[in-house]
Amino acid sequence: MFSLVILAAGKSERFGENKMLVKVFGEPLIRRVVKNALNSQVDEVIVVLGYMAEEVEKALRDLPCKIVLNENFEEGMSSSVKIGLSKVSRKAKAVLFLPGDYPLVTAEDVNKVISKFKETRAEIVIASYKGKPGHPILFSRKLFDEIKEIREEEQGLKAVVRKHRRKIILAETGSPGVLIDIDTKEDLAKLHSVYKNWLDKKKRTSNI
Repeated sequence: MFSLVILAAGKSERFGENKMLVKVFGEPLIRRVVKNALNSQVDEVIVVLGYMAEEVEKALRDLPCKIVLNENFEEGMSSSVKIGLSKVSRKAKAVLFLPGDYPLVTAEDVNKVISKFKETRAEIVIASYKGKPGHPILFSRKLFDEIKEIREEEQGLKAVVRKHRRKIILAETGSPGVLIDIDTKEDLAKLHSVYKNWLDKKKRTSNI
């Protein structure tokens, strides 16, 4: 069993408004991210909300995901990671973490990370594009206790990744979407052109 936790509790201060509710390809950003996750091979999708939780939850109301509230979201992402992990099924062999601002991460990308884990049983598997690590990141159950102890002032989940860096396996996705998040409105403006250029290139390559 595999669980995927989507981290969507932040205030989006650099964006200027709650980016989870901004329309991307015709639907709220968070809805697109959650739908892609639900279409993958994961057995459960857990969404951690915080800032404007009621409004964000409305965008997800008809989707079969588990909503979790982080009342202490202003303490940083580490608090959301720990709350999300606490709701993961006891049967889960691994958990994948995905920030809620990665709208181009597809179900196929998630599946490639899971397949790489099944193949290698690595403690950490990271989605990548041309050798560059991105998201989502998978952690084996062996690291769950360690994740429960992360601290924001010690770089949270990044500290776990850094500690076990020699055990990391990259799962090449062939998709630049695993590297592209939306922090600013400039990022959002670039998103469509980057995605279109990649699709056009992919089509040309497949026709050769």
